[in-house]
Amino acid sequence: MPSDDPTRDTIAAIATPAGRGGIGVIRVSGPAVARIAAAVFGRLPEPRRATFGAFRDQHGDTVDEGLALYFPAPHSYTGEPVLELHGHGGPVVMQALLAACLDAGARLAEPGEFTRRAFLEGKLDLAQAEAVADLIDAASREAARSALRSLSGEFSAAIGALQATLVELRALTEAMLDFPEEDVDSLHRDDAAGRLAEVRRALDEVLAKSRQGSLLRTGIHVVLAGRPNVGKSSLLNRLAGEERAIVTPIPGTTRDALREPIQIDGVPLIVVDTAGLRESRDELERLGMQRTQQELERADLVLAVFDASRGPDELHDLPAAAARIDVYNKVDLVPGFDAPGGALAVSARTGEGLEALRRRMLEAAGWSSSGEPAFLARERHLRALATARGHLAAASAESRRWEFFAEELRLAHAALGSITGEFSADDLLGEIFARFCIGK
Repeated sequence: MPSDDPTRDTIAAIATPAGRGGIGVIRVSGPAVARIAAAVFGRLPEPRRATFGAFRDQHGDTVDEGLALYFPAPHSYTGEPVLELHGHGGPVVMQALLAACLDAGARLAEPGEFTRRAFLEGKLDLAQAEAVADLIDAASREAARSALRSLSGEFSAAIGALQATLVELRALTEAMLDFPEEDVDSLHRDDAAGRLAEVRRALDEVLAKSRQGSLLRTGIHVVLAGRPNVGKSSLLNRLAGEERAIVTPIPGTTRDALREPIQIDGVPLIVVDTAGLRESRDELERLGMQRTQQELERADLVLAVFDASRGPDELHDLPAAAARIDVYNKVDLVPGFDAPGGALAVSARTGEGLEALRRRMLEAAGWSSSGEPAFLARERHLRALATARGHLAAASAESRRWEFFAEELRLAHAALGSITGEFSADDLLGEIFARFCIGK
């Protein structure tokens, strides 16, 4: 239900990106919308009907003209009365129009405050609210599709289905504990293991889809590593589809890490070209190799690049935690080259083997092109799902100690509830919405 608290602030902000544009939008939300509309626009427009007019400041001077849209509570984005003023998108005009709204009684909104109010008014759950920011920040079309699925409630529905199954299992368990003289015990003993196995299987499916979506959201950090002149920069250029890195026959040309965003099948990757690894007395080259090690420590995937015409070189200090693909480049110089087991043979010059490399990169990073929809999950969602999974595993080991069994089910339920906001602390909400842009 919308809040009717007259003491709640009315907030205002520019809802369109900074800079010049054909149209700019000021968004106002709160109990004083009618008074602000009268002061700035001269009247409160009819609900959900674009109305043309002049926008005036506190002195009655016209600052712009455009369209006003009014959305009464609870049928608005925030669940409160909302006013949108659509004017010309120049920075000076937008600031003047925002100042007129602030002078009329609004205060400047904090980052994410509109969406936070939508959450507090029950218009969105927490997972949907986070999907709003993810949709805005989506780095690929596939990421945008996954964010839209979460915003429409698919992710929340999957979590809700898990919770509903847990509620049934908890109810049976609590009934057995509360009424031990009834014949619930024997029935429950036969049924509990099957019900628990079912909810664990369903949770594993949601977790797998969430891990897939996490790759879409954060992207895959891929680092090219190898000796000088094995063709790392040429490989980066070929993957990027344009000449981004300088390529010369002189060893040690690359001194600093060069990042290039690319997409493979809609999955965003950041490919990093690094300084060649070798012993050197050149101070700049040694600094470049230090940065190479820093990039390797953060890598999700390492492409260890070798020169097929020179044979394998031992590469030391590659991170054990990151996935690794050995890539033999320049196979166009070695007809009939046979890469060692598990390695890929490519030519950055001709493009040979590049499609197989792209597929292997996605597989090594954990992406599955099964066609199943992914949930654009955040790290906190993955942690909550993993926590719930751990409690369900613990519950399966307590099939004869029903008090402990019931407690593990309760903890798993609470972990799932934290995803949609049923059990969210105020400090968690503050951290989440502070990452939004102002005006959203």
